[in-house]
Amino acid sequence: MSRNTLNTLKEFNISGSKKGTFYSLPALGKKLGVNLSRLPISIRIVLESVLRNCDGKKVTEEHIHQLANWSPTATRTDEIPFVVARVVLQDFTGVPLLADLAAMRGVAARMGKNPKNIEPLVPVDLVVDHSIQIDHFRQKNALDLNMKLEFQRNNERYQFMKWGMQAFDTFGVVPPGFGIVHQVNLEYLARGVHKRKNGGKTDIYYPDTLVGTDSHTTMINGIGVVGWGVGGIEAEAGMLGQPVYFLTPDVVGVNLTGQLREGVTATDLVLTITELLRKEKVVGKFVEFFGEGTESLSLTDRATIANMAPEYGATMGFFPVDDATIDYFKGTGRTKAEIDAFENYFKAQGLYGIPKSGEIDYTHVVALDLGSVAPSLAGPKRPQDRIEIGNVKQNFADLFAKPTSENGFNKKAEDLDATYTNSDGVKVKNGDVLIAAITSCTNTSNPSVLLTAGLLAKKAVEAGLKVSPHIKTSLAPGSRVVTEYLQAAGLLPYLEKLGFGVTAYGCTTCIGNAGDLTPAMNEAIVQNDIVASAVLSGNRNFEARIHPNIRSNFLASPPLVVAYAIAGNMTRDLMTEPVGRGKGADGKMRDVYLGDIWPTSQEVSKLMKFAMNAKVFKDNYAQVKTAPGKLWEGIKGVAEGQVYDWPSSTYIAEPPFFNDFTMEPKAAATGITAARALGVFGDSITTDHISPAGSIKDTSPAGKYLTEKGVLKADFNSYGSRRGNHEIMMRGTFANVRIKNLMIPIKPDGSRVEGGITRFQPTGEEMSIYDAAMRYVSEGTPTMVFAGEEYGTGSSRDWAAKGTQLLGVKAVIARSYERIHRSNLVGMGVLPLQFLGDDSVTTLGITGAETFDLKGLEGNLRPQQEVTLVIHRANGQSQDVKVLLRIDTPIEVDYYKHGGILPFVLRQLLAA
Repeated sequence: MSRNTLNTLKEFNISGSKKGTFYSLPALGKKLGVNLSRLPISIRIVLESVLRNCDGKKVTEEHIHQLANWSPTATRTDEIPFVVARVVLQDFTGVPLLADLAAMRGVAARMGKNPKNIEPLVPVDLVVDHSIQIDHFRQKNALDLNMKLEFQRNNERYQFMKWGMQAFDTFGVVPPGFGIVHQVNLEYLARGVHKRKNGGKTDIYYPDTLVGTDSHTTMINGIGVVGWGVGGIEAEAGMLGQPVYFLTPDVVGVNLTGQLREGVTATDLVLTITELLRKEKVVGKFVEFFGEGTESLSLTDRATIANMAPEYGATMGFFPVDDATIDYFKGTGRTKAEIDAFENYFKAQGLYGIPKSGEIDYTHVVALDLGSVAPSLAGPKRPQDRIEIGNVKQNFADLFAKPTSENGFNKKAEDLDATYTNSDGVKVKNGDVLIAAITSCTNTSNPSVLLTAGLLAKKAVEAGLKVSPHIKTSLAPGSRVVTEYLQAAGLLPYLEKLGFGVTAYGCTTCIGNAGDLTPAMNEAIVQNDIVASAVLSGNRNFEARIHPNIRSNFLASPPLVVAYAIAGNMTRDLMTEPVGRGKGADGKMRDVYLGDIWPTSQEVSKLMKFAMNAKVFKDNYAQVKTAPGKLWEGIKGVAEGQVYDWPSSTYIAEPPFFNDFTMEPKAAATGITAARALGVFGDSITTDHISPAGSIKDTSPAGKYLTEKGVLKADFNSYGSRRGNHEIMMRGTFANVRIKNLMIPIKPDGSRVEGGITRFQPTGEEMSIYDAAMRYVSEGTPTMVFAGEEYGTGSSRDWAAKGTQLLGVKAVIARSYERIHRSNLVGMGVLPLQFLGDDSVTTLGITGAETFDLKGLEGNLRPQQEVTLVIHRANGQSQDVKVLLRIDTPIEVDYYKHGGILPFVLRQLLAA
């Protein structure tokens, strides 16, 4: 069929006499004889992209028919080519992506091609938000001092970004100090609808869609934008003209009813939803919210829920466009013309408004009464492990009462009350809060929770409550606008008095940039094996993410972060015990309870007027281009030209992924023989475990490499900031200080050895995973990684796959995968395989002493085919085990045959 048979271009009224043109979904439904109004709204928005971008090649009319006839419970075998309107990056993931693009231009130049052939075809925005660390806090000039340190540490990276701005026409940067990428996206970058010229006729309008190189890109789902996080390698393909391919998804509808009770925050709600949907197993699915409860939520509350879609495992957590969305666009300073086009476009498409129960056909419906949500925290290691506030004390005590094999803390019940004094004279005990941070994209730009935190701080200060000076406190807003409204509401001084002054605009503690504790505190924790705590308003609390020496990390709303900072310990029951001692109205000391200082919803509502000031938003974001800051403007030594010259740097290096590149791909592996296990891991191995973002230990392979290069330990910075240098990142792969390799025997006390250690076979010698991998590579031995459930959960970190590939790993075999990491492995030419049935590392008795063959890849490689893992044991016995090839779609087969997405796309661009 030709494209014209499904041409559904129609006009719609924007405002007054102004008209626009759009690809009409209602018209498509009539033409196909399909009632598209029963489809989930998120599916319809993807369908519009497929319809509009149908070219008969990458996107065909068959794709349109397949998606228009989406069935709620069909077997998912069709792949969707989704062409996005734009791409969003953050600096930790954006710098390696830029390095890949620069390397591609180098390949083009060496092959006599025009380097400008390597150019993003859609707008690309990089927001610098991951680099700043909390070195200074509790001082008036902490923000200024932290930013100066940030620029000193990251000057080479920022020079490289500035080269990219002049080399690529569609590449822009939001400099450091403006906020967190997802909040900047929500407040500034998102336009609602886009338009393009239509040959002299009325402009063609289409909805905003995107992918981003950060898993929490889903925050944008809160304003009705279809988008999600992908790895940098997939984002590169998308920006260079390749559709984002994914299997037609199931769509789980979440019917929210009722209203939140007094004192319950959006954070409590999202932690409840995360717990609920993890149990519903929504990994790889779209989640779409509907019902009267959804309609009652503010836009910023919706964005908080959408933000944590990766934590509940969904591809998206989508909220349709309605009046609340339009009001948000007005309050954040979008123009009237933009808002009119946005509202009238969605109405013309039949996509406006929150669906009611029964109006949409979902794969499955989950119900939640908002009135049942209670104040909660989550921890100590996973976001889905929700604890109602009244159970926090008992939950922490249970960590000491249960067997070591269950909690990993290696503690006894009697250890709970043990108190130690560090060399600075500070007393510290198990459960003590040592880091309290209002941080992260999830909560730090939601006015309802931030104003609540500010009001709680005001009441606490007025009651004479304080936060112990040894607790590292910080406030890192998601946007500079937050500081404006906290100041306007008169609340910032009270937060500052409790130690929560503005220390940064960025991810900070949530991404592992909490900065270090004092040497005396670190020494006390390590020597006495203290289980200290962090409380943060973030979305991730995985092991060693917040700080390598803090083992219990709790997610909480901003007001609860302040409350627990005052209480000082996780063994305080804030429902029944006082937060602290303060003065009453009569001046006498008394116990102060949480209920005494918790603000009412009416008190918060009175201050909401300060939060949505359109002029403040306009003035703030105008400075991105007109006044980005003296530090950014002062960066010197920026390279020029279309091809990067790769000066010597421990931050930026030419990636090796295009070494020996040829226009004809090398033959893909048809089998693996005599492979060794590089690592054998348990459940919930995160991308933080695989590729940490935080501090670099001087004794680690990466630390030793930097030392050899003459870099002082004080200047190591973090793994995240050095993602532009593959030498650091491959040495950092599987280097998390809390990762446990089951190949290493259990210690006499029953605990596991932690850190990136393995056994080199057949000698059994213990060494770093990096050193073992390089030995295997040098002798030509292929390697595999084995794991349990939810392998690769967490960030969209493409270096978790890139590092795996550079270590020589040919295949990963796990019980199940998180969506993004599985895709990234394929994108790097590493085979993801999945155990079938009840098979696992445990049931198959895999210890890492075996050798392995993989058979069945010969001939015609097919998506999701069964292949055979042959286990050769040390006693001479062999066992054949069927495993599922998790190359899920035909295009992924092509990627694998080309050695990954990047060489596949580069060959297409150079051939054109």
